[in-house]
Amino acid sequence: MGLPTLEFSDSFLDSPDFRERLKCHEFELERTNKFIKDLIKDGNMLITAFKNLSAAVQKFSQSLQEFQFECIGDAETDDEVNIAQSFKEFSQLLNTVEEERRRLIQNADDVLITPLEKFRKEQIGAAKEGKKKFDKETEKYYSTLERHLSLSSKKKDSFLQEADSQIDKERQLFYDASLEYVFKIQEVQEKKKFEFVEPLLAFLQGLFTFYHEGYELAHELEPYKQQLQFNLQNARNNFVSTKQEVEKLMKRMRSADQDYKPPGQWTMEGFLYVQEKRPLGCTWTRHYCTFEKGSKTFTMSSTEHKSNGLVLSPAEMFKLKSCIRRKTDSIDKRFCFDVEVVERHGVVTLQALSETNRRLWLEAMDGKEPVRINTLGLYRIGGVNSKVQKLMSTAFCFLLLPPPPPPPPESDDQNYRVCAVHALVHKLPDRNKEMLELLIQHLVTVSTQSKFNLMTVSNLGVIFGPTLMRSQEETVAAMMNIKFQNIVMEILIENFDKVSSLSSYLIYYIIYINIMIYHSHELSFPQGAMFTNVYPSIEPGWLQATLDGKTGLIPENYVVYL
Repeated sequence: MGLPTLEFSDSFLDSPDFRERLKCHEFELERTNKFIKDLIKDGNMLITAFKNLSAAVQKFSQSLQEFQFECIGDAETDDEVNIAQSFKEFSQLLNTVEEERRRLIQNADDVLITPLEKFRKEQIGAAKEGKKKFDKETEKYYSTLERHLSLSSKKKDSFLQEADSQIDKERQLFYDASLEYVFKIQEVQEKKKFEFVEPLLAFLQGLFTFYHEGYELAHELEPYKQQLQFNLQNARNNFVSTKQEVEKLMKRMRSADQDYKPPGQWTMEGFLYVQEKRPLGCTWTRHYCTFEKGSKTFTMSSTEHKSNGLVLSPAEMFKLKSCIRRKTDSIDKRFCFDVEVVERHGVVTLQALSETNRRLWLEAMDGKEPVRINTLGLYRIGGVNSKVQKLMSTAFCFLLLPPPPPPPPESDDQNYRVCAVHALVHKLPDRNKEMLELLIQHLVTVSTQSKFNLMTVSNLGVIFGPTLMRSQEETVAAMMNIKFQNIVMEILIENFDKVSSLSSYLIYYIIYINIMIYHSHELSFPQGAMFTNVYPSIEPGWLQATLDGKTGLIPENYVVYL
């Protein structure tokens, strides 16, 4: 049931029923007042929570903005670039959302808290003041009435008339206070219908606007989200294929000789123990050493194990003069060799980790065997494996076509990739181009049936990229380039009609296969024969050449260049 009606006429009667109905309204006003106070308290807590959430989101956004992805390798694929950029895109999106949230927080006090506080103080507060006045006038009126009624009738008429006049005045003040109180109570009860609800509606409107802004941003983000999901899937596919290749390499490394020399920027590098002479003997200290053959630069850095890992001291740099294997009977340590450097007098004695490891160091430094004046074969200079490796490396370099010119500023332009590789493709011999055309044409045909065979261009790139463009070196760094091999295959298949794409590794691979298929035999030739199309072969000591329309291998030491 609703509140009982208060009639102005009841103010004159001031009946017990009127008083009971008045109490119902007073109780409702007190309940409303308490509810508004709690609502203001909860609203302030909500605003504070919004502020704390906004600060946390801004901190989170800042962390995303400051983080920089670092991918393995010297270059990044388009997928990696987009994935690395995604954190900054997320940060910008969150900042946009927080701008709307900040507006909501700034307006919340004016829209919600202030109007509610104003209604409670001005309206309900005014009703309370009206009750105080009504109670005061009630007490005063009824006290005066009791005294008036107790007057003796024997009093003078003038006195009684004055008393009647006084009671009429008090009665009128009581009636006025009662009427004003009833009016104020009913006014507050009616005003709370809109002045109480309107601030809540305005606040919710701001809240819904904030949520709607988030919805609109999510809708605008949809194309970017789809592209990013595509990039992520490509990265996942590349990871799977790369992981398989790296695991294979790891297994081969696990079964290989522990003294295997991996390719790197140094001719040789690794740990060596250096003999350091002391007054009471000598000590052997572990150093990490590097050697660069071209400049004969040899460096040593002493090592020390600490709680945070292996600590290297600043490297000492020397210029190598000579390197000689140390005979076992001349020292009580195994695997030793002596080096002479420009910067020091005498020799520096080093201990390798094994006999194989010592051999690798000796080969890198063109080390000599220890000799005596009666040693058989005294001035004979034998070849070392490093020279053979150098010749093979030179042959590989001749087989590779020169790289394309550096890209223009718009290096991500697909047209540049098409034009740049187009020039490389046309440098291939006719038979190589024919083989390439047959291969890619087949892959194009396969990709057209991707709805059934699931062999999309991306999947074909993952499968054939590592197969056709395998690096000459089996290293983790080389494995990391598989992602670029996949991209090359994708571009090649997608732009088959333009003959647009081919990496130098693929060119090398196709040339190599064609040489092995069509030109694996040796040429016979008379003295004074003139060869054309001469270039180094993969086989050390041999050249590839053409004579009378036939192509094959000829010994390098039989040829004189004109």
